[in-house]
Amino acid sequence: MDWIIGAVCASLVAGAAYAKKSLTLSGCLAAILMGTIYYGAGNLFWFGTLLLFFITSTLLSRFRKDRKQEMEKSYAKTGNRDAGQVMANGGIGMLLCLANWIMPHPVWLYAFIGVMATVTSDTWATEIGSLSRKPPRSILTWKVLTPGASGGVSMLGSSAAALGGIVIGTGAFAFASISGLEQTGWFGWTLVGLIGGLAGAFADSYLGATVQKMYRCTVCGREVEVHEHCGQPTIQARGWNWMSNDLVNVLSSVIGACIAIGLGSILAL
Repeated sequence: MDWIIGAVCASLVAGAAYAKKSLTLSGCLAAILMGTIYYGAGNLFWFGTLLLFFITSTLLSRFRKDRKQEMEKSYAKTGNRDAGQVMANGGIGMLLCLANWIMPHPVWLYAFIGVMATVTSDTWATEIGSLSRKPPRSILTWKVLTPGASGGVSMLGSSAAALGGIVIGTGAFAFASISGLEQTGWFGWTLVGLIGGLAGAFADSYLGATVQKMYRCTVCGREVEVHEHCGQPTIQARGWNWMSNDLVNVLSSVIGACIAIGLGSILAL
């Protein structure tokens, strides 16, 4: 029955997102598969935390969208998420859910909070940080960058990342309580979400500034993530050929998960 409930709920949410053009068709199908597993192999703790990330990130992607349109032309991924982006954000969590289903252990829960806090913090930092009136600075050199540049950080974006991690940690605690999972208190869960999310988000910025494959527009000279800009093909500027934006998201999620496992084990959530 849990698998049926998961499939129905996931289909309703993903279908609504597809209708609103927040997901492509491939993204919709991937979200249905993911949601079904999150609830069928897990429970409300897993499914609810995933849903908290998805709904808040979708709403933020639409917030002041007119001011973000120019910067979004530089991003490999936009608010209309495809299967690759869906799996990059939630695929590791799905594997953790299955691992906990097969061999239950608190470490899977800690890792899951770190993963979801990372993807939420990173998304919130991008969506809110892009509205900052002050230009971002390089996480490596602290030089001023063009808004939307990979590897850039700002006070507004960092604050948004922290808030995103707190929301995931607090939400996970609430869902865990409803699901009957043993836990000691909301502060520990929130702290894991905050620190895990920030660590993952800053790791994402660092990888974006160092090894992510980036291109340069031959017209405006801007460094971008896309193959075409200003109506012309772009040329590779730096980074490793195989280090895509999706892979950067996966690696940063792993880092956030490792931090969360360490902190969760110390606090014995």
